[in-house]
Amino acid sequence: MSTAATGTPAGPSAPSKASPPDSSGGGGQAAFSRLATVGFWADWAALVGLIVLVAVFTALDPSFLSSGNVTGMLSASAALVILAVAQTFVVATAGIDLSIASVTTLGIVVLGQLYAGGQPLAVCFVGAVLAGLLAGLVNGFLVAKAKITDFVVTLGMLSAASGLALVLSDGQPVTVTEGFFFDISLDGPVEMVSWIVVAAIVVAVIAHVVLFHTRFGTHVLATGGSPEAATATGISTARVKVAVYAIAGLLAGLAAIIIVARLGSTPPAANTTYLLNSVAAVVLGGVSLFGGKASILGPVFGALLLTVLLNGLTTLGVSQYYQPLSVGVVVVAAAFLMRFQK
Repeated sequence: MSTAATGTPAGPSAPSKASPPDSSGGGGQAAFSRLATVGFWADWAALVGLIVLVAVFTALDPSFLSSGNVTGMLSASAALVILAVAQTFVVATAGIDLSIASVTTLGIVVLGQLYAGGQPLAVCFVGAVLAGLLAGLVNGFLVAKAKITDFVVTLGMLSAASGLALVLSDGQPVTVTEGFFFDISLDGPVEMVSWIVVAAIVVAVIAHVVLFHTRFGTHVLATGGSPEAATATGISTARVKVAVYAIAGLLAGLAAIIIVARLGSTPPAANTTYLLNSVAAVVLGGVSLFGGKASILGPVFGALLLTVLLNGLTTLGVSQYYQPLSVGVVVVAAAFLMRFQK
């Protein structure tokens, strides 16, 4: 079984025990040889790109790294980080979730309708998460049990969740004036880090532990690497697929709460940017679209890179019409690098 399938995150590989570096500098030469390979840059494209973008935008506009702008970028990236983590679980099984943005919108609307009905915030939060979880379970059941292609299932859910959100809200947003939302979106344990950013970090850490340090995570990677081999070893690939889509739906519900906290309202129209950018962050993070090889840190850096890119272009006064073009170029470049991964 491959390294990825045993639960090892993407990144530079450790020296082989069978061939330890000698004292003559062979280890250093091996390290430099690794740095010189295209595969290394494919694994760490998101982090390298993030550093380069920050350096370029700061050189062009010194105010780019002001505390206010950094705080805004981190808060703006929180929901995307969570959705990128959600998408990673699905992609790790060689699937894809095209409905993730619409499911997030459904969670937003459910939260808004419960809030408008006078329900406590705890009930509103649970409602948003349960709405996402239910949609994810439906996706997983249809993909794993009904044997319908994930592309078709999630495309159908994209439309169904968007339509249901409009029906429930009657196309009208709900303004949320609860002080708690403003507190978690603006305040935090340390300067420039709000509570919604802390929530995104916690999700990423838990996801990393689950994917790379639990039996379930090993099963996820094995299912994506070779479903036939996974089945032969006793893994229920159907259950794994249901689980990853359920996780994606649950995290979409959590992202809905964070988006409402940032906006102060519950827009009923799906923001397809979250779908495109969640997939883009996964690609930038070095996750194999063919399954079996994944990382959590990579997609997190990918989400930060996309947020920095869009913020930097806005700061420099670049027309918003060019922003999707820039994202597309970055993603295609990252996908090209992935061809050279081991």
